[in-house]
Amino acid sequence: MLTISLVLLVEHTTGSYGTAGSVAAVTGVSMAFCAPRGGRLTDRYGQRAVLLPGVALHAASVTGMVALALAHAPAWALLAAAVPTGATVPQIGPMVRSRWAVALGGQDGALKASAAAFESVTDEFTFVIGPVLATALCTSVHPAAGLAAEALLTLIGGVLFATQRRSAPAPRAAAGGQAVEHASALSSPGLRALAVAFLGIGAVFGGMQVSLTAFTHDIGRPGLNGVLYGIFAAGNMLAGVIYGTVSWHRGPRLRLMASYTALTAACAPLWAAHSAPLLGGLGLVTGLCIAPALITGYTLVDALVPAGARTEAFTWLTGAVALGQAVAVTTAGVLTDHAGSHAGFFVPLAGTALALAVLVGLRGRLVPRPHGVVAAGAIGHRAPVAVD
Repeated sequence: MLTISLVLLVEHTTGSYGTAGSVAAVTGVSMAFCAPRGGRLTDRYGQRAVLLPGVALHAASVTGMVALALAHAPAWALLAAAVPTGATVPQIGPMVRSRWAVALGGQDGALKASAAAFESVTDEFTFVIGPVLATALCTSVHPAAGLAAEALLTLIGGVLFATQRRSAPAPRAAAGGQAVEHASALSSPGLRALAVAFLGIGAVFGGMQVSLTAFTHDIGRPGLNGVLYGIFAAGNMLAGVIYGTVSWHRGPRLRLMASYTALTAACAPLWAAHSAPLLGGLGLVTGLCIAPALITGYTLVDALVPAGARTEAFTWLTGAVALGQAVAVTTAGVLTDHAGSHAGFFVPLAGTALALAVLVGLRGRLVPRPHGVVAAGAIGHRAPVAVD
């Protein structure tokens, strides 16, 4: 809800998609750079210690952003407020995935893949209802209602999640209670390759959000924005359900390359859609191609990153999505302001095409190193991981 609510509120108060996109972009960049640090703190001190103050700070930051926007503050003030708004976004997704690693200790890789698919489905369920809810609140209740709801839901949900202590991974600690320093998860070459792929996926999310918003305004039906984006997210959710029920005989590296190629191809015709039904259909196809790439990428983390740095690794990937989304929101906003809504749809294609080219060149880094297999063994998966 955060990005789309920001875009809708700031565009309403400033009249510029470019400004709205820039504010959303700063929020995404702040999240992208602060999330990994939060992941390291979480691995070191525990989820509860990081999450409780984090959600409180996020709610306060969003409240400040709303106040500035409604007061018609200058663009520089909105951009400044976007920094803490993004920096304090709680990394619930990586925390949940780390809990799955604990819960499935001793289980085989197929069950972990199903768990990753389940997480993707539940994530995408929020992406289905989130844009619809945010758009409805912003267009029917008040332009700031979407952000207000995001802050409230984040605060309540974060506190409730933090109270679930039994499933939380234990903090890293040496004898005597002192935290143990580990190398950053980003030192894994494979994680860096995955981060490039997730940057491209972020470009799809960001480009679609701005471009769909502009398209529905162009046709005089702004309330349709949430529906079209919900269809796009529903495709992602449906693909996650299917992916989790299949017993794959090919390794995750090959699946990642195939799904990413399909995603790039699906983004190619978006710019040519000139009707809502056609754009909805193309968005559905694009969404169907995202979940396999996301799920496979998260699955590869088990084999590529030591267990003690896994929360940080997941935050690098979610941060890469946020960074790609931020760049895409800015670029699509500028293109939309100068060339119309259809120009913004080139952003998902450009982002995935560039990421695919880099991913092909770095595919050798997705082969687990010996320490990656041992790390996977730490949660019960000691057999070598198939990669092709």
